[in-house]
Amino acid sequence: MELHILEHRVRVLSLARPGLWLYTHPLIKLLFLPCRSRCKFFSLTETPEDYTLMVDEEGFKELPPSEFLQVAEATWLVMSVSHSGSVVQAAGVTKIARSVIAPLAEHHVSVLMLSTYQTDFILVREQDLSVVIHTLAQEFQIYREVGGEPVPVTEDDSSNGFPQTQHGPSPMVHPIQSPQNRFCVLTLDPETLPAVATTLIDVLFYSHSVPREAASGGSEPTSIPFFAFSLIEGYISIVMDAETQKKFPSDLLLTSSSGELWRMVRIGGQPLGFGEDHSLPGPGERATLWVFTASKVIPPCLQPSDECGIVAQIAGPLAAADISAYYISTFNFDHALVPEDEISSVIDILQRRQEVLASKDP
Repeated sequence: MELHILEHRVRVLSLARPGLWLYTHPLIKLLFLPCRSRCKFFSLTETPEDYTLMVDEEGFKELPPSEFLQVAEATWLVMSVSHSGSVVQAAGVTKIARSVIAPLAEHHVSVLMLSTYQTDFILVREQDLSVVIHTLAQEFQIYREVGGEPVPVTEDDSSNGFPQTQHGPSPMVHPIQSPQNRFCVLTLDPETLPAVATTLIDVLFYSHSVPREAASGGSEPTSIPFFAFSLIEGYISIVMDAETQKKFPSDLLLTSSSGELWRMVRIGGQPLGFGEDHSLPGPGERATLWVFTASKVIPPCLQPSDECGIVAQIAGPLAAADISAYYISTFNFDHALVPEDEISSVIDILQRRQEVLASKDP
């Protein structure tokens, strides 16, 4: 197998829902006018809590600083797995859970996951690159894109001054939710994007009703607002629930021949704290947030070191059961989409896993 380290250097941001109006102009530019931006990696995910953005450095330049925008301190590198040059598809993180996610969790490397219709992207912090290469070099042929061309990477090449990550404590046990939405994973020919532009604008910027259960922090929301759009290297991927899909022309959105629907499990229970400093940024400054985990923020008083293995808490057990999954990390929660007819089995598997982890806590 081949592991490709792509050229994108990605920033991860949280946009507060009340501040969406301030970013409508740059987001429309990034969504619909790629000819006016050099951004090649753009992902926007709406959740009940916020909007999570993953953008490369060119996209990051388009977003003005404000008190509504929180920026993860780390810069993230993007990786993908392929077999003999063909990108892994269809089964989502199931195929890479054992070979990538689990080994990195064992070496205390935080990861973010972004599954799209086309493939799965694994994001690691730039400062962890050396340990990533050392950890995965035995399993993969590793290439790093330079000027659009893959250049072989060896373990010796990873001696680049990045600090070696140390093994850390076991991951925290987070509650699991399963909203009742039924989701579709879709794609769209970029040439037809203008034909759905008004519907996309309506869904992203003007349809903001939050179910009462989600807004009140209920442990089992009946449904949640969730919409994920990515435009990466010219390929579009959309995740939306079946009700939202009805707003779009049926002949333009493409899905698998089976038209399979997916259910979601969320890990996190409630957004974790942002530490003790709640001051707003000064003029011209961005709100900076230290992210110490794969899309979870752990206050220093709760966790003395980076929490890792959150993706593995879901992806590992599902891979062991050979259950397909798409995985989307956001700023506060992680989300896995699994086949609708397997949701009961998935919840049972994950609950048993959580019980095992809880029993190991001192």
